[in-house]
Amino acid sequence: MPPKQQISKAAKAAAAMAGGKKSKKKWSKKSHKDKAAHAVILDQEKLDRILKEVPTYRYISVSVMVDRLKLGGSLARVALRDLEKRGIIKPISKHSTQQIYTRAVAE
Repeated sequence: MPPKQQISKAAKAAAAMAGGKKSKKKWSKKSHKDKAAHAVILDQEKLDRILKEVPTYRYISVSVMVDRLKLGGSLARVALRDLEKRGIIKPISKHSTQQIYTRAVAE
């Protein structure tokens, strides 16, 4: 084995300073869910769509209406109460946090 070459302290310090210039770790960016643009005002077009489509659903709840009709939750609750008053849907379970309805079928 050949003898090691002597390096001066200044050369060692320069090598140490030059060696640590690594780029910082890039953390992966988390994917963000896009904010939904649900309707918060009931216009005639939305009302017509509710009256046409909702009575065909077998399972009707606030979350179903929000997903399918792109309504806000408070607007969906108001619409469900209105449809129940009109006799278009009938309640299955009415809990304070989750109301479940089904279509009203002639008996």
